Amino acid sequence: MGTVKKGADFVKAITSIITKSTGFERTMKKVQIIDGADGKCTAEFKVEPEHVNRGGFLHGGFTATVVDMVTTYALMSKPCNPGVTVDLHVTYLKAAKEGDTIVVSANTIRAGKKLAFIECVLMQKNDGAIVAKGSQTKFVECM
Repeated sequence: MGTVKKGADFVKAITSIITKSTGFERTMKKVQIIDGADGKCTAEFKVEPEHVNRGGFLHGGFTATVVDMVTTYALMSKPCNPGVTVDLHVTYLKAAKEGDTIVVSANTIRAGKKLAFIECVLMQKNDGAIVAKGSQTKFVECM
């Protein structure tokens, strides 16, 4: 688990994980980690052509990936390992289109010895409208 990083160190560490990934995590390459500490993580991304569905709106699968990954990063800002997803839930509330900027805020509700509960909100940067809400339960090992 190592040393818990906060603020700028946390942003650098998570950004390094994303940029060096050759696996699925590379889907997050256009999501910028803004801040994180004490069970929280904030990210931001501009909806790009590769993020939209055939209708031209933010793809639900990409939204679910963002919820999964940013909630995991929030958990990693505590003395916890990334864990394994037990439950992932996303509620889609409003469409976002190409060019929109989305702010993602994740918060660890509780991290016990074996389970962690994290929530997440995706909202439009320009007006604060909620695009989606998500939650995740993870099997973890926390200190």
